[in-house]
Amino acid sequence: MTGRSEPPNGPPENPEGGEDEYRSLVFDESFIRSARMQEFSAQERMGEHARAVRTLPEPVPPAGHGSKAAIVLVVLIALAFATAVYIGFRNPYPQPVTRRAEPLRTTVVPLAPRGAVPAGSPERLYRAAPLSGFRTGAEGINFPSVRRTQNFSDSQITTALATVKDYLVESSLNPDVLTGQVRRPVEQLLDPDQRGQFERSMSTPADDGLHAATGWLVRFDPAQVELADPNVRVQGTLAYAEDGAGTLEVVSDHTFTYALRPATSPRKEDGASLFTVRRELHFRFDREDLRLHRLELRTAHVQAGPQSCSSGAAGTLRPLLAGERADHRGPAATDPYAGGRPAAALCGTLAPLEAAPTAPAAAPTPSGAPPQAPQAPQDPQSLREYRPRP
Repeated sequence: MTGRSEPPNGPPENPEGGEDEYRSLVFDESFIRSARMQEFSAQERMGEHARAVRTLPEPVPPAGHGSKAAIVLVVLIALAFATAVYIGFRNPYPQPVTRRAEPLRTTVVPLAPRGAVPAGSPERLYRAAPLSGFRTGAEGINFPSVRRTQNFSDSQITTALATVKDYLVESSLNPDVLTGQVRRPVEQLLDPDQRGQFERSMSTPADDGLHAATGWLVRFDPAQVELADPNVRVQGTLAYAEDGAGTLEVVSDHTFTYALRPATSPRKEDGASLFTVRRELHFRFDREDLRLHRLELRTAHVQAGPQSCSSGAAGTLRPLLAGERADHRGPAATDPYAGGRPAAALCGTLAPLEAAPTAPAAAPTPSGAPPQAPQAPQDPQSLREYRPRP
């Protein structure tokens, strides 16, 4: 019988031999040398208590391998440091400027009336021109259109304007501040460098251009006057401009008109009088001020009347109330409602307001017909303030 045949018990599991599965392991000279353990020779194993194998020492890396790795690591660290320094110098955002706030410079000018201070009810007094077009309270402090500057974004400018508005509201409209009961709402908005000057101005005011309390805020003596109407009339403007790469300047120019009456006399419906305060304030912000919602008040120019020229209004404003007269007038008439930069005089003459128009009498109606309501005025500014009588 020719040819190859299968074994009696069938073909082997591995037709090519049982040890073929180890053919992938090549025990060459390099493999043997790299082994951590080595078998003793037969002569060595004949000794007493001799182990069958011995442990070889760790292979020594080639000379220069460790130094090359260290050099590469040092080079990488140096490159990373150089990159960080380069990015720092090439940062497009200006670095914050460390500076101290300057002291506030104040000018307070009393405005004396030409004659006796007019009296009336707050409603009738507020109908006089140009007050009929004024807004009430914080509604009269409006933002201008906001556009970014070279170094300040829209949101940063809006933050500055909002901080100025908060300061104007707290220092000119807060009833507790107006009556001298509190001052913390104003102080907490100031730069910390100016708070010492603010405290001294409140405790020991002086007409020295630095420590007039009425330069920081509007304040009356509650023992002499009180608000006849809490709704103060306000009108003015806000403007901003970049003052260098790291600072933003905001200028506010607002006129506040208060209805006052004596605090000691019996309250009369027509016993109120008006008191007007024009405040032109210059503010400065850096990026730290914007982040912390605070401001630096640089200059304050205040005109307030009716007052006597000798009133000495450094600590509190001293209004002349209904029917009172000034001891003497200033050199020229001053209109606190007019635009433009206010004149820096020691005393001015308060320009009178236009008298409020009296409501026309109701026309006679036929018997049995309901009376006709008075017609609204046709002045567009007056239309916003007009309210039909019940």
